[in-house]
This record gives sequence, structure tokens and C-alpha cells, in this order.
Amino acid sequence: MPALNAAVVSDGTDRALNPLDASKIRWFRSRLKAWARENCRDFPWRQTRDPYAILVAELLLQKTAAATVAPVFQEFLDRYPTLADVAVAPAGEIAGLLQPLGLFFRAEKLQEAVQFIFDNYNGEIPRTEAELLRLPGVGKYMARSVCAHAFGQPAAVLDVNVARILERFFGVDGGKVKSRSPELWETADRVAPKQEVGAWNLGLLDFGAAVCTAKNPRCDKCVLQQRCDYYPFEAEHL
Repeated sequence: MPALNAAVVSDGTDRALNPLDASKIRWFRSRLKAWARENCRDFPWRQTRDPYAILVAELLLQKTAAATVAPVFQEFLDRYPTLADVAVAPAGEIAGLLQPLGLFFRAEKLQEAVQFIFDNYNGEIPRTEAELLRLPGVGKYMARSVCAHAFGQPAAVLDVNVARILERFFGVDGGKVKSRSPELWETADRVAPKQEVGAWNLGLLDFGAAVCTAKNPRCDKCVLQQRCDYYPFEAEHL
């Protein structure tokens, strides 16, 4: 697939081959938004803008399916409705509650993050990506997700689902470690709309989970196939 900064095409016109032309971005946004309005999944953390609830959800969702997280998330909030409740809870109690999710360091990181918030931000969840990145267990994806969903900021996210869509549709090569690819992060920022980026992020995540899947993508049913760089190659095998 061509890289984001693809070389100049030597065809006598000196045109640069740019996979992110404005018309393609607009078309991509329009199709994805329309798909999302009809198909986005419903989870409890998507029905709130409470920064605490969203931060908890993001910590629980690390490497774990959303359907598995949903009942544990609700039980967690019922038992610990505030940051202060988490701060004083016994570590073993929290670990036991989160045990069905695996990743046993998760409970420790959650309490460390909560304590850091009390020590450095007066018990208020910070509102900027840079500040959120200081929290134990919080990376770029999680920080941006909280910024977008809790605070309404125009912060695009990038995970394996989003990376797969961007690579296939726009022909961007993100290399082996997608989450560290400057090309993919730049693409995610450029294609995201200026408003309601939280909803946009969710639509991308769900589209990657339901249609543009890693194995056996549903290209024949895809609303993006008309202008997708990947579809002509995949169609040969359909």
C-alpha cells in the first residue's frame, strides 16, 4: 500500500499521489456517519459524559471485549460510584471484582491512577491529553478517548480496528506497530470531523468490529467499497 507521503508520480504532470485527497475524506466521513447512525452498538459507558465512568470503562476495556466488560463495569460503578470510593477500597476487593476480565495488573493500575488524580489534580480528572498521559496505565488512545467522550474535544483515536480501516481505505502503510505509527495518527486526525468526534470514534470502532474485520472482512456488504483501495484486491477472492 502506498505510504502517506507517497513519491511524486513521473507521468509528465508532476502530480503527487496523495491518498488523502479532500473529496475522498468527505465521502468517507459521509458514508461512515450514515452507517454509524444505524449500526453503532449500545454500551452503558456510551450513555454518559461522566469523566470518571469513561475513564473506568477505558481502563477495563484494555485488551478485553466490550460485551465482557459491560456487566463488570456496571457492578464496579454500583459498588464504587466515585473516585473517592475507589481510593479507599481494599486492593483485593477491587482485584476480585475485576478478576473475570483478566489482566490482573489492571486493578493495581486503576487504583494508582485514582491516587495520582487525588495527589496531583485535587481529585478532579484532568481534561487534557498531556495531563491524562501522566496517569499510570493511561496511553495515547485512552487519553484521547476520555478527551473526546467526556469533554467533547476533537481528539481522534487509533486502535487496531481504526488502523485497519484507514490502511485499507486510504492505502496508508502504518508499519508493524500501528499504535506508534505517525502516519496513522496523522491520518486519523485528518479524516476526523471537527465536531462530535466522540461519536465519530465510536462509529469507526464499531465498523472495524462488524464490517472491516481482520479476517474475512465483509467487503461485499461494505458501504465504503466504491472508493476503497483494498476492495479491488479483496474482491478477487470473494
